[in-house]
Amino acid sequence: MTCWDTVQAYWLRSLGFGENALPLTNISLCDQFVLIGSGMLWNLYFGLLALSLGFVFAVGLAMAKASRNKWIRKPAEWYIFIFRGSPLFIQFFLVYFFITTVLRGSVDVFGLFTIPTAWLANAWAGAALTLFLNTSAYSAEIFYGALMTVPKGDLEAADAYGITGRDRFFRIEWPTMLRLGWPAYTNEAIFLFHATTLVFFSGFPAFQQRGDALYYANYLADKTFNPFVPYPIVAFYFIILTLVLIGIFGLVNQRLNRHLPSHQKKRIRLRPQLIR
Repeated sequence: MTCWDTVQAYWLRSLGFGENALPLTNISLCDQFVLIGSGMLWNLYFGLLALSLGFVFAVGLAMAKASRNKWIRKPAEWYIFIFRGSPLFIQFFLVYFFITTVLRGSVDVFGLFTIPTAWLANAWAGAALTLFLNTSAYSAEIFYGALMTVPKGDLEAADAYGITGRDRFFRIEWPTMLRLGWPAYTNEAIFLFHATTLVFFSGFPAFQQRGDALYYANYLADKTFNPFVPYPIVAFYFIILTLVLIGIFGLVNQRLNRHLPSHQKKRIRLRPQLIR
């Protein structure tokens, strides 16, 4: 089988298309690159879904934590504390245990109707939910810190011009909060995509050997008895993904800081730390 045949057979293998059987012997370097690259589709799915939904929820949590009403502030504080204080790997197990043991496939709502919940035990739903809950807590703390550091002068100027309530938030506090918190949020996005490698090593099983990049790397390491090829390939793919994220988030950062003088703009750059 040529490398092009391998691409056609396995590049969508993680989604259930193409060749059903995984290679057992004579596994080439091309086989490993293609299979691990196919698994990266799951990592992209988990990361993009959790990041997009978590961003909206995180902003709401940050506003709730900044609220003066303790009935709104305290639940947000405890939510952020619990999900930031416990390991993500344990959260995967707890969510899977809750779905399979407590919900048990369905939830009866006051005897009126039943809501099916068995689909949540699948990785595409339950694992994505766990990542969403986790990144929302970390992102909310980032945005809360940025919200608390909005310059007092900006708020006083808004009051002087009669800008209050919702208009003040969306015209003054919201853009300033994003601008101040965006570099830290970029790091959270990178860490979130790296955390997607834990999905199929936690309680969520891989259906018909359809896993992510690390799942296939582990499979290939077992079959070739050489972990020094597949795992560096996983690292290579994630380094490329990190560079793409830095580029995209850097463009957004430039947009958020477009009104500032050039010497005050904070650029997001890749700066490897060679000496610690």
